[in-house]
Amino acid sequence: MQADLLLQAVAQQRKSERRRVTTILLFVAILLGSFIFDIMTGPSMLNVSKVLYALLEFIGLPFQVEPSTQIIVTNLRLPIALMAIVVGGALGVGGAEMQTLLNNSMASPYTLGMAAAAGFGAALMLYIGSLGLNSDYAVPIGAFVCCMLSACFLFALASMRHISSGQLILAGIALLFLFQSLLSLVQFISSPELSQQILFWLFGSLSKSTWSNLAIVTAVVIGGTYFLLQDAWKLTSLRLGEERAKSVGVNVARLRLKILFIVALMTATVTSFVGIIGFIGIVAPNIAKILVGEDQRFFLPLSFLIGAFLLSTASVLSKIIVPGALFPIGIVTAIIGVPFFFWLIIFKRG
Repeated sequence: MQADLLLQAVAQQRKSERRRVTTILLFVAILLGSFIFDIMTGPSMLNVSKVLYALLEFIGLPFQVEPSTQIIVTNLRLPIALMAIVVGGALGVGGAEMQTLLNNSMASPYTLGMAAAAGFGAALMLYIGSLGLNSDYAVPIGAFVCCMLSACFLFALASMRHISSGQLILAGIALLFLFQSLLSLVQFISSPELSQQILFWLFGSLSKSTWSNLAIVTAVVIGGTYFLLQDAWKLTSLRLGEERAKSVGVNVARLRLKILFIVALMTATVTSFVGIIGFIGIVAPNIAKILVGEDQRFFLPLSFLIGAFLLSTASVLSKIIVPGALFPIGIVTAIIGVPFFFWLIIFKRG
């Protein structure tokens, strides 16, 4: 009898895992469609066949494409479309790990003040004249440094004894308000032209994506995601509670510091190149949690895919809302994110 029950439990678990894998594969297909559509859209619309032929020629297959089409796809739209996937995935993964670590569905790098710190760093660099550096390099450096400084403050708190997850969230919210206030101060004392420049950066934009900064962001995000997956079982056990995780041999304090560092590094890197993009880090993990649960082997990859899909979709919308103009992508993610946010609230209430 016990053997039959055990076999039934194993069969049920295998069925559940197959369903989760199917869900992940479905989102891979959906993301691929969004990626192709992102390359198609722009001031000059391209059809699917031209985009596919240009991509196949780009990877070395013998397909003949018009030179102008190849330039538009390869040099202009492909880096932006890939950056949307990498950045969206990074925000989804960062939000997933913050929610796991702090046991709070509203936790994300944005709500913990890291993104606001990056925005302040970028604005400060613009205000002081980039310290003689090219603004294309100075602004990302300023954003990265300030984001890591805010993360170091969270590291220091996390390393203290008797600091709970709730206290870390409160500290993050305090940092959020602090850096938003400092950012408002910089905008207040800036000239109207500079204030407008700061404001546009804060809205978030993929328009300055190049192959070089895409390579940097991709390397950091892939490396960070790989190291997070190495601790999948530890993070899954953490969802049972810190005391339960400790009872099975997990060093919670060390794990907390490691995850905070990796997420902060990923957030600082992506934010320094594309600006502040909100809601992705909150919405994507919550949807993934509903679909596949909190087993990190499935939860983490699906959070990446959903985050990538949301930002890729926002990239498409940013190009078609106002034809011929590039709408700030941070505004689009907010427009997409708020309805999802309220839906999640109603869903969880139910």
